[in-house]
Amino acid sequence: MMRRKSVHGCLLPMVAARCTGYRCPLLAFASSLPPASNFIDEPPQLQAMKSSPTDLFIDKGYLRLEGFHPKKQVAGVKQKLLDELKRLKALPGGKSLPGSLQRLPLFQQIGKLSALVKVPGLHEALVTPDLIEHVARLGGRAPSAIQDTQLLLSPPSQGASTLAGLNWHVDIAARPQDPLPGVQAFFLIDDVAPGGGATLALAGSHRVDTPGQASASRLREVLKTPGDNMDRSLQQLGIGIVEMSGRAGDVFLMDLRLLHTPSVNATKNVRMMATARCFFSKGT
Repeated sequence: MMRRKSVHGCLLPMVAARCTGYRCPLLAFASSLPPASNFIDEPPQLQAMKSSPTDLFIDKGYLRLEGFHPKKQVAGVKQKLLDELKRLKALPGGKSLPGSLQRLPLFQQIGKLSALVKVPGLHEALVTPDLIEHVARLGGRAPSAIQDTQLLLSPPSQGASTLAGLNWHVDIAARPQDPLPGVQAFFLIDDVAPGGGATLALAGSHRVDTPGQASASRLREVLKTPGDNMDRSLQQLGIGIVEMSGRAGDVFLMDLRLLHTPSVNATKNVRMMATARCFFSKGT
């Protein structure tokens, strides 16, 4: 069984990947693919003029593919989700969430609700050959295994948006000096507003403990004492907070070594996202 490693050293289980057997040619990215906004260094527009998408991914550890999946394509997935959420009474205006779900800590509610909902054809609708080609371009080779797509659903009105008490972690143990171990894709099935429970990631955290970069111990210190100046403290380390909010159809591709966390859904809408991990074989 693969293990998930948290920033505090806690090990959590992770579902094993399955090999798709897919092999694709390495096609070039469209040069117009925009980078995701971030909170450090130059404005993203200036970065896009200077760097290719692959360069940005290597530097920051993530890439945003805006409008990657057509809205009509994700609309069918969204409708199936709405039907299931209505059955579970988890939609705004419903009577209530199941009592067992309400009693769980906030972030455990995400795992529980996501496991309750079943959407046939989810993986095939989101992990398309075109997406795998993008992943292969970032890794320099086709992925050797791809995990089944998992839903990421957050109940509405979980509380005020905050950076305190978050579960910053990585899903695979790998050194910054090692080759890219894999890419995790995050899919927006519905529009997700800022503060709407989107996954957060720390851009640049995959390069800690390398020459000229911040130390992992200093980063842990900053994350353990969050406050009003947390953004500024991270910027001083060359690290920025990326909120994976946006429009339905957007996709974020993330280096598996990047620290990330669920966030609190402060909106009245259910957060509808999904994720899949693509792994690269070592030494290939």
